[in-house]
Amino acid sequence: MKRKHLLLEIVVVLVTIGAIYGFTTKSSTPNLPTFADGYSIGDEATDFELKDVDGDMVSLSDYPDAKGYIVIFTCNTCPFAVASEDRIVALDQEFKKKGYPVIAINPNNPEVQPDDTYELMQAKAKEAGFTFPYLYGGYKTVYAAYGATKTPHVYLLQKENGKNIVKYIGAIDDNVRNGDAVKERFLANAVNELLAGKEVTVKETKAIGCSVKQ
Repeated sequence: MKRKHLLLEIVVVLVTIGAIYGFTTKSSTPNLPTFADGYSIGDEATDFELKDVDGDMVSLSDYPDAKGYIVIFTCNTCPFAVASEDRIVALDQEFKKKGYPVIAINPNNPEVQPDDTYELMQAKAKEAGFTFPYLYGGYKTVYAAYGATKTPHVYLLQKENGKNIVKYIGAIDDNVRNGDAVKERFLANAVNELLAGKEVTVKETKAIGCSVKQ
C-alpha cells in the first residue's frame, strides 16, 4: 500500500513539473512550442512573425488572399536542403498563383550552426534565386511548435473558417537526394487535391534530411 502511495506521489510531482515547464506531448494552446510531437494532421497552426532576408517582418496574415501555405523548414548548407532548393522554387512558382505560397523558415540556431547566420541566409537566398520569404529566427520557438526535426521538413496548411489547418506533413517528394529521379510528388499531390476540393490522400510521409541544429 505504501508503495502505491509513493508511486502516486511521484506521478503527481511529475505532472506538476510538466505543467509548470511545458513538458507536454501536445500543448493545449496551439501556438506554444512543445518538446515532443508538435502539430499533427488536423491541428490549427497559429501565426508567427519572423524576419525575412530583405529585413521585413513576415507572417501568414500578410497573405489575406491565400488559400493556404506551404511552410518548409530548410537551411543553408544541409546537402538535402541544397538538393531541394530548385524544387522549392518550382513549387512556389507552381502554386503561389493558385493560392498556396511557399514560406521557408530556417530552424537552425546560428550559434550551433555558424553557416546559418542571417547574413549567410541573405547570400543563400540571392544565390539560389529564392522567390519566396526565407525567414530567420525559427529556431527560437516556431520550429518546436511545428515539431520540425529535419531540413527540409514540410507542413501544408489550408485556411478553413479563419484557421490554418495542417493537411500534410513530411517530405517534398520521394527522392530528396535527386530531383530528376522523383516518382511521387507528395507535397504537390496534396496541394492539387486541396485545390480540387478533395481530401489529401497521403497525409504524412517521413521527412528525410539533416537534423535541426539547436
